Amino acid sequence: MIDPKHVINELLVDVFNHILSIESDVLKKRGVKISMTEVHVLEAIRNSSIPTMGNVAHKLRVTLGTLTTSVNVLVKKNYVERYRDEIDRRKVFLKLNEIAIDVLKIHDRFHDEMVASLFKDLELEKDEVLMKSLENISQYFKQRY
Repeated sequence: MIDPKHVINELLVDVFNHILSIESDVLKKRGVKISMTEVHVLEAIRNSSIPTMGNVAHKLRVTLGTLTTSVNVLVKKNYVERYRDEIDRRKVFLKLNEIAIDVLKIHDRFHDEMVASLFKDLELEKDEVLMKSLENISQYFKQRY
């Protein structure tokens, strides 16, 4: 008998790993010369309403030390600028440079193409149960973690 927990675990891990691998390959072919982790840091900076080190670390669910390591590399590669708040010098803000914005455009285009392909090839919009299940899984992870 098939164990549903095992099947769901395998499917989630498999889909996640495939997306990361494909995304990495596509971005490299399109000229992106940074890692997927670094791309996701850029994305978190862009998507933070107030892009402080603390807010971005929270968004990525990593420690400030982990983010500092990534940001140091991105600053060195000239993708990100770091600056302190004039009033509260403890606050460190992050700003994307033009090259980072270009990378994020490529990254966004990949995601748009991937989702469009899923809808075209699998006709997902017709499968309301699948859509609701995916929404429930997403909500579960957001609330739980």
